[in-house]
Amino acid sequence: MVELFVDRVLVKNNRNHDELETGEEIAIRLQNRILMLFFGSAACERCQQFAPKLSDFFTRLTDEFYVDRSAQLVLLYISLDRLEEHQANFLKMLPKKCLFLAYDDLYRRELEDMFNVKELPTVVVLRPDCSVLMPNAVNEILCLGPGCYRNWQEAAELIDRNFMIAENFQEMSMRNFTDPLRRLKYKVEHNKKRNKKSGREDAEVGGKEGGGLPW
Repeated sequence: MVELFVDRVLVKNNRNHDELETGEEIAIRLQNRILMLFFGSAACERCQQFAPKLSDFFTRLTDEFYVDRSAQLVLLYISLDRLEEHQANFLKMLPKKCLFLAYDDLYRRELEDMFNVKELPTVVVLRPDCSVLMPNAVNEILCLGPGCYRNWQEAAELIDRNFMIAENFQEMSMRNFTDPLRRLKYKVEHNKKRNKKSGREDAEVGGKEGGGLPW
């Protein structure tokens, strides 16, 4: 993920528009996270309608008011606005925790071509290795809401290193599509052991009954 923004300046959507200038700052913000690239424009009516819903989606996954710990998720607005003023106004509709590229950064257009953006709004979802998880997640966000993040997390094979102790991670890593088969196998083996143990106990009881003292 970091490689995609090497030598770029990412800006925080806060009051001061603080910049992430160094590679270390960008790495801390992006590493081992799912990145949503939101391509939009203030001139697009559908973008205007979608922005508050995207903002709510992101907030419910990252704000401590809604969750105990923030999802490993980053929102980056890629403005396709024709005027800087339009971009500034549109950013007011987005969460303060999101990032954006400055209006004079032509990399915005390079990203548009790179991810073959053909319609607005578009939300490209990227895995931590920069591969595309979803070319446009707008409909999924609208239909499933925050619940779709779990699907992304599993598909991206995202490792929650910050909050998992080794035992929990080892247990969670085994929970995939073969888990029901393993549980069934365990159940069968467990029953075999139980039956085998029951057979030994019956044999011991029979031996005591048949081998008692002659009086």
